[in-house]
Amino acid sequence: MKVRDGVGLALVNLRKRKLRTVLTTMGVTVGIGALVAMISFGQGMEKNVTASFSALELFNVLTVFPSGPSAFGRDPDEPGPRPEATAGPAKVLDDEAVAAIAGLDGVEAVYPEVNFPALVGLDDREDLQLVQVIPAKVAATKMFQVKWGRPFGSDDEPAVVVGESVLRRLKAGDPAAAVGRTLRISSVTLDLSAFNPADLAAFLSGRKLPVAKEKHEFPIVGVVAQRPFAGPVGLQSDVFLPPGPARSIKRLPFRNVWDLLRMQDGRLGYASLTVRLVSPRDLERVKAAVRDLGFTTFALSDQFAEIRRGFLYLDMVLAAVGMIAIFVASLGIMNTMLMSILERTREIGVMKAVGALDADVRRVFFVESSVIGLAGGLAGYALGWVVSRLINGVVNALLARQGVPAIDYFAFPVWLPLGAVAFSVLVSLLSGVYPATRAARVDPVAALRHD
Repeated sequence: MKVRDGVGLALVNLRKRKLRTVLTTMGVTVGIGALVAMISFGQGMEKNVTASFSALELFNVLTVFPSGPSAFGRDPDEPGPRPEATAGPAKVLDDEAVAAIAGLDGVEAVYPEVNFPALVGLDDREDLQLVQVIPAKVAATKMFQVKWGRPFGSDDEPAVVVGESVLRRLKAGDPAAAVGRTLRISSVTLDLSAFNPADLAAFLSGRKLPVAKEKHEFPIVGVVAQRPFAGPVGLQSDVFLPPGPARSIKRLPFRNVWDLLRMQDGRLGYASLTVRLVSPRDLERVKAAVRDLGFTTFALSDQFAEIRRGFLYLDMVLAAVGMIAIFVASLGIMNTMLMSILERTREIGVMKAVGALDADVRRVFFVESSVIGLAGGLAGYALGWVVSRLINGVVNALLARQGVPAIDYFAFPVWLPLGAVAFSVLVSLLSGVYPATRAARVDPVAALRHD
């Protein structure tokens, strides 16, 4: 039997049993559709995280911590990423350390983690926020991403940049309209002039503290859009001031008891430094130079391999869930092929009586199962794409009410449709192995006597 004749015979048999063929194909369609939707979700998450890393230039950011046991405050046996520590005596991150690191070859900018709690307000509304000090040079980078208005013009400009989420909590309305408005910042500072030694007991119990509030006002020059994922390394706030105005604000010399525990020889120093590099190629060299200075380093790009590995595990779990539907669909194909053998026993006997070989019979059944797999794979990919688009639209619509920007939670790389169709055909062929083998073993004499 020629291959063309075998394919034609298989297609004729499928058309004779249209309802059964359509139902079996629908089973494959649902299975492939579920698998495509699951895999595309994992791919979408990985694509979004990778794009965020690249857009925010996180591959050329290095975080520096003071050395010593209080550098990063975690159990050494705890799993997960951790800074690369150095041996030797503890060192404080002070202005001298900032200058030394800024002078290293390949370093574009260095700024310390300087932030303080404050009440920020617009009109009659106030909210407790962490105000962070950011140099103008850093505010102009992609990492900062001012969407409305502009970043600071200089380190001494009396201005403030805020996050979109702060404006939402302050009921400020349109972020673009907030540019130019005046933001109040109220900080807390020590007022030793109001301290009475007779109130020492009340002071120690926390009932009467020698503190005072200072109020400052700054025009809003820019608004940072809320990001769907975590913000970049070095930005822990939604209210940003340049160094000049920040120095004029009196505040507590420490934020919490952890700052006190970090002190070395009475010097507090900075909790960390963020180092921006000229190029990601400078990362390893700068890391080695910083560790030679006696400090601890952490680069988020070093952990990107672990992040990618985590997404690989996620893809495997999602694919395993989708495979359940594929397994059920393969049973449907096998059942359809076996039922076809029972109905076509006499036909198989006639084929063998006129000279068809066992291989010819197997070919007919393999073609039938592969056609079901091909049709189911194509329809399944289309179904997965449509369902993913619908889910993406619904989720974005719900999150838009909370001010979360819209993103694509699903991604469809070029290999996904090709892989989905090829996998569907492969599963269908494997499901047809037993029925095709059983059909090839039919005794032609007994088949011709079959009623």
